[in-house]
Amino acid sequence: MAKANGAGARRGLFHGRDRAVIAAAAISMLLVQMDWFALNLMLPVIGREFDTPTTNLQWLVSGYMLTLGALMVTGGRSADLFGRRRVLVCGLTGFALVSVVCAAARSTAWLTAGRFVQGCTAAMILPVSVAVVTAYFRDERQGRAVGTVLAFSAIGTALGPFVGGAFAEHVSWRAVFLLNVPFALAAALLLLRFVPETRDEEAGRGLDLPGVLTLAGGLMALMTGVDQGAHWGWGSAATLGCLIGGAVLLAAFVLIERRSPQPLLDLELLHNGPFVAVTLAGSLSNVVYCLVAVFSALYLQQARGLSPLDSGLIFLALSVGAGAASYWSGHLALRVRPERLMAAAMLLSGVSLFVLTLVNSLVVYTAVFAVVGVGVGLGWALTNVATQSYVPPGRLAAASGLVLTSLVLLGAVAVAVASTVLEVISGSVEGAASDGSAIETVLRAAALLAVLGAAALAAVVRRVPVPAPEPS
Repeated sequence: MAKANGAGARRGLFHGRDRAVIAAAAISMLLVQMDWFALNLMLPVIGREFDTPTTNLQWLVSGYMLTLGALMVTGGRSADLFGRRRVLVCGLTGFALVSVVCAAARSTAWLTAGRFVQGCTAAMILPVSVAVVTAYFRDERQGRAVGTVLAFSAIGTALGPFVGGAFAEHVSWRAVFLLNVPFALAAALLLLRFVPETRDEEAGRGLDLPGVLTLAGGLMALMTGVDQGAHWGWGSAATLGCLIGGAVLLAAFVLIERRSPQPLLDLELLHNGPFVAVTLAGSLSNVVYCLVAVFSALYLQQARGLSPLDSGLIFLALSVGAGAASYWSGHLALRVRPERLMAAAMLLSGVSLFVLTLVNSLVVYTAVFAVVGVGVGLGWALTNVATQSYVPPGRLAAASGLVLTSLVLLGAVAVAVASTVLEVISGSVEGAASDGSAIETVLRAAALLAVLGAAALAAVVRRVPVPAPEPS
């Protein structure tokens, strides 16, 4: 740690070991983001290989997000308890191994199971990568170091669609999973060689495994019931069993969290009205982002007949718009109240998404797609900034964990529900993914949600005064 606080630190410079620490965290973030955004463009190709309707592959997306969201807080807490470097290396190693398993998949069930496990390993990467950097840089360079790591996360977001489209068309969708391996190993080696171990000596000793199991089990049961309801019958014992069982497990989760000395989520924060309102608005913005990312990929490839590579090039507009908005969100929040920016961003994303469903020209579609990206990118990037001003300093970490969990889990549920809705609107499981009119209807519903969310958040902002800054 001496180099982090030596002469280089006094001059605000990064030297050899400092750059290696930043590189390790940056590669970790880039890896997870690139993998997630590459998959959306590969779904139609995977569906064709396994002769499976693309809408039936939604578990490749929502299953990954489900385990990531349910375990992210646990991953961060494990890092505080057992060591940030150790947990991050384990996460990267597991991510690489599971990527190989996914690349070798011989059925959709095999691949879906791999994605569930991959979400578990990603939960050890996303919340810990930035923590490694903030623990290493304890001086004025911390902000620049974290900014660099987040910039690489945005680069991964932008590269993902292009990489997924290019590999799916010219190599193989399996090669995209194998591409994860060298990135993960490079980051792990940098961590082992250059990053000192750190942990939170004041962290509690419990991991709240009952909370993790009941939350994940409840959400999975509910999503299974929604996903299979049309096939099993909405009044069938299997569907009702999943829906009722999921509700019971989620109720048990709430009881466990209220009694746990080390709860997975601090549910007392749900009594904070402004915090809840902003969290729900940000989660809604992320729901729109997830729906656009998944269903626009189906629309471009299966309804418009574009190749994976051409679709990936168009998707760059969405990713670049979202990445640029995320990068500038912090600067804008210094000048305009974050909640007002969020409301404006949600309105922008809703209006532009509705316009997108009316566009035929691919040139105009690409331009509007970038505007959608700016709206959804600003919406979810500002959520953590806005919510932090409504909680006391001692609960900032708990608030951040609850916000991130809400963002990811509601996005997972939305993808599962929207896939079922798409099949119902289309009237055909096999043809839903290529039914351009049905996809446009789902996206218009998402646009309406964004506009309604913007109006609701604007009303909350007018009633709630600007939070007073904490005394220094």
